[in-house]
Amino acid sequence: MRRDLSSDDPRILTLTYTSSATTLMSVTQLVELIEQIRPKNERLGLTGLLLYSGGNVIQTLEGTSYAVDAVFDTIRADARHGDVRVVDRRLVDDRSFASWSMGFRNVSAREIADLQDFNEFARQSVGHDLVTHAAPAFELLETFRLNTA
Repeated sequence: MRRDLSSDDPRILTLTYTSSATTLMSVTQLVELIEQIRPKNERLGLTGLLLYSGGNVIQTLEGTSYAVDAVFDTIRADARHGDVRVVDRRLVDDRSFASWSMGFRNVSAREIADLQDFNEFARQSVGHDLVTHAAPAFELLETFRLNTA
């Protein structure tokens, strides 16, 4: 799904993907993982947000094409992720999560159910025709970005 994006382009690459955890992670395990990820992201100039709910992951990565692609290649090869699907990949002028080396939220099923526009996406198991559900996925990311800022 990678497109040739010029390294001379001053814009930021934003990549949003979904995946299913191969084994459920506890909140403690998730927090430890995020604490490991943040220093590397800071070194690479990556920002973003990771949402986890019942084994489902949606994450946005932002940064240079090189850094985003390198981290995403690592994620795709990570045995903890299954059914990794790109929802969106594009160049943008500004970051959506500029102040977060990696924002994180463990989202409850109730919180997802309360987002009416997100219900259809939530009912779909991760990986089923996500392109048609990209807008609700971004709305979810935006909702949590605003509520946890």
